[in-house]
Amino acid sequence: MSFGNRGGCPTIKQRAQSFVSEFQFGGEFVWWPSPELIAKSNLQQFINKHGLGSYDELMTRSTTDIAWFWNSVLQDLDIQFHKPYSRVVDLSKGKPWAKWCADGQMNIVHNMLDKYAGTPTDNNPAIKSETENGTVSLLTYKELREQVDRMANSLRSLGLGKGHAIGVFMPMVPEIVVAMLAIIKIGAIFLPLFSGFGAAAIASRLNDADAKALFTAAGTYRRGKFCAMKLIADEAAAQIPTLQHVVVLNQASEWLIEDLRRDAKPPATLSGPFDDSPTERTSAEDPMMIIYTSGTTGRPKGAVHTHCGFPIKSAQDMWQGLDLHADETLFWMTDMGWMMGPWEVFGTLLLGATMMLYDGAPDFPEPDRVWSLVDRHKVTALGVSPTLIRALRRYGDEIVHRHDLSSLRKFASTGEPWNPEPWTWLFQNVGRGRLPIINYSGGTEISGGILMGNVLTPMKPCAFSGPLPGMAADVVDENGNSVRGQVGELVIREPWIGMTRGFWKDPDRYIQTYWSRFPDVWVHGDWAAVDNDGLWYILGRSDDTIKVAGKRVGPAEVESVLVAHSQVSEAAAVGIPDPIKGEALVCFCVLKKDVNGDPSLATELKASVARDLGKALAPKEIIFVGDIPKTRNAKVMRRIVRAAYLGEKLGDTSALENPASLDDIKRAAG
Repeated sequence: MSFGNRGGCPTIKQRAQSFVSEFQFGGEFVWWPSPELIAKSNLQQFINKHGLGSYDELMTRSTTDIAWFWNSVLQDLDIQFHKPYSRVVDLSKGKPWAKWCADGQMNIVHNMLDKYAGTPTDNNPAIKSETENGTVSLLTYKELREQVDRMANSLRSLGLGKGHAIGVFMPMVPEIVVAMLAIIKIGAIFLPLFSGFGAAAIASRLNDADAKALFTAAGTYRRGKFCAMKLIADEAAAQIPTLQHVVVLNQASEWLIEDLRRDAKPPATLSGPFDDSPTERTSAEDPMMIIYTSGTTGRPKGAVHTHCGFPIKSAQDMWQGLDLHADETLFWMTDMGWMMGPWEVFGTLLLGATMMLYDGAPDFPEPDRVWSLVDRHKVTALGVSPTLIRALRRYGDEIVHRHDLSSLRKFASTGEPWNPEPWTWLFQNVGRGRLPIINYSGGTEISGGILMGNVLTPMKPCAFSGPLPGMAADVVDENGNSVRGQVGELVIREPWIGMTRGFWKDPDRYIQTYWSRFPDVWVHGDWAAVDNDGLWYILGRSDDTIKVAGKRVGPAEVESVLVAHSQVSEAAAVGIPDPIKGEALVCFCVLKKDVNGDPSLATELKASVARDLGKALAPKEIIFVGDIPKTRNAKVMRRIVRAAYLGEKLGDTSALENPASLDDIKRAAG
């Protein structure tokens, strides 16, 4: 697929027109739902239950009568309140400060664990887990509730409770879910941290939140090597004046509590009692989680989420978009420090389904690890990032087909825009042309998705069915006017239940970031387009745009051309200063197995970009590297790629999963 014409250099809007037109007029639909799938789907059953004539009617009513829609979601998900809410939404302070479930009292843990006591769900698996060394475990809902109760009692015995921020810096093992839910159960504030963070990143976030305690572990394994976490936690803890306790999961899977206060006793095991622990009664709008997002500049932003916010939106997306049912197992390659970690926990437990956790590298000890996990644990819904699929497809089809993937019902994807070739490879070679790829895009401050696929509508490669129900999304031009068939800014015109309640201790930054461009409109920061069939596309971050000789181009456009080449597995495109053009393109390519990069291949790739995007956008340089800097959730860190190449300060590298990848980039810069 190309993004532009073969002649001169089109504008980004013209290339977007070419992009959507190619999907529209090229007969690009590749998947259609069966009548049986439609009839059994959660979304169709919601439409039928509420007397809506069609999916289009649902979308219209869900965004024009938001109180009706979110009340219906709360009721249908059986979200139970200690005290009922008086209004679903209160807009008295304006759209940016919408309050939900006004006057209601509820603790989301009651709805995830307590209400299942004595029901058949109690005996169903809540968590399946595997670590890199092959250790497998399973917790039923009852077993998970008992462990959460035990931890909640222990936290209370330390004087921890409502309103206290508690950090969690742990690997993706079942105990991380126990820690998370115990924190929320006692009315405290859960603060997830990437398992690959350094001490400075941990300390900055915990200091910002005035954290009272920190969960950590002795360490974890990556590619067969032990990576210590406790040492990093100790270094961070020494920099946090408010921190009083560290709760440690040792290598024997035992919990120990360290008291950091003066004259403290030696570390001790969890204190009792270990029987039932009452769930704290909290306001529906009490802070439940602060999850930090790293900006390109400035200190990290702490998105505040409440009991009736993030969890409800997570479950709704999983229920209506992913069509997850209680008999299913969802496996998303993620870390708790990325919003998809909490999202997976909240959504699966609110729906009574099963989550699959994996702690380790996705291609170790062999590159078929992901497919073997699906096979062994009978995963029905597999969540991936496009970057992960680009990395795995270099190993070929055989390693996929050696495993029984018949349990799979669907794929889901998020994290980066797709390129058509990796999407098609996943659809054809892994899904055998039968399984939908439910594309998903939103953010930490959204609590999930703005756009998503579903199982009611046919699919094109790389596309979204459209906005999720309840998301009044639009694509607008520079004046805020709706546009179709061309690139524009992705915006949201009405509040939704999962929207962040602002940035921790920084309300002005929240308004400036999302609400300052157009009155009462959330501007998300993504380029998007809608084709003539009504399918939506994300084209990349609007602040990632590169401007070469006055021509704007998104990194995803360039990278799509590069990875379409048969010898290229992954690519990252960045703009660097150029005295004549303003910016010039430099592209970094990871080649497929057994392919050697040489000057002729670099020349060929430059010609491909010039042919598809216009001569003015021909890359200044193509650099072959062994790996591209990514976060643990497989997002390409273009900002760091650019800084490393230019020899500039790298800034916040706390989320970087593979620092060794910078070596090739620095060497290329000379």
